Amino acid sequence: MELPSTTLAQFKGNGFDGRKAYAPQETDGQAFFDDGREIELLHFVYRYPQVAKLRDNPSKVLEAIDEYGRTKKYLMNVGDDKGKIVTDLIAEVKPNTMVELGGYVGYSAILFGDAVRRAGGHRYFSLERNPEFAAVIMSLVDLAGLSDIVKVVVGRSGDSIKRLHRNGTLQRIDLMFLDHYKPAYTSDLKLCEHLGLVTPGSVLAADNVIKPGNPPYLEYVRSTVAQKRKLYGKGEPNGAETSEFAERTKNQYKKREGEETLSTEIKGNPKLIYESKLVHSFEPTGVPDGVEITRCVGEEK
Repeated sequence: MELPSTTLAQFKGNGFDGRKAYAPQETDGQAFFDDGREIELLHFVYRYPQVAKLRDNPSKVLEAIDEYGRTKKYLMNVGDDKGKIVTDLIAEVKPNTMVELGGYVGYSAILFGDAVRRAGGHRYFSLERNPEFAAVIMSLVDLAGLSDIVKVVVGRSGDSIKRLHRNGTLQRIDLMFLDHYKPAYTSDLKLCEHLGLVTPGSVLAADNVIKPGNPPYLEYVRSTVAQKRKLYGKGEPNGAETSEFAERTKNQYKKREGEETLSTEIKGNPKLIYESKLVHSFEPTGVPDGVEITRCVGEEK
């Protein structure tokens, strides 16, 4: 579908290729996910005229998902601009085990799972709390031929991390992609620190740190050990404070999942030393956003 010239004009000069732009995200209280579009996407992909060519072909499955996002309805995917930041990181880090928090419809699981496999890795865990979304992920991952490396785990992120660690399935995270409930970024990172899953050498990639933004997470990963120790000593609330987030972000899953509760009992490991930087990019709609890349480079004794 050709985009109108007026739509293409709005991207001129900002570095985004407007020809690949998704449909705009709904605003003014309108649903922009979990309104049936995810199941509609699944039917769209499997009714593709040449669906046989999609089988065992991750890039073709991603193209089909992108086509739906452009021509039908907005999808809250990472998209190929921000996605390239992470796939380049995967090629550099060569993670044996990668974890994503928030799988949605499987776009990132397919894009990054394929990159992990090509980099010689063995396991990509996609943690998704919504069982319907998880079913979509599993179906599209299977279509893409990635079921051997991508494992979908259904449940709240914190509960799933604890369970995978407890049963010995997850012992270390080489690379983690955070793209779930925004107020949970900090508390889930601290949980991974506490369990020894994030250690020196681990790398984090956090999506949506500009749109809609995540001030508590950025403050934490950019803090020195001394700053973290000071907060730790004061009994700071483990990132469970949500006052810095817009109401739409705080209540994103409230209708379906009820009031969100974040862990406050685990304070993480303030001794870990992080080096963090923001890489500017775009949402698949063309709206500016960025990915925060954080490397754990050591631990103070």
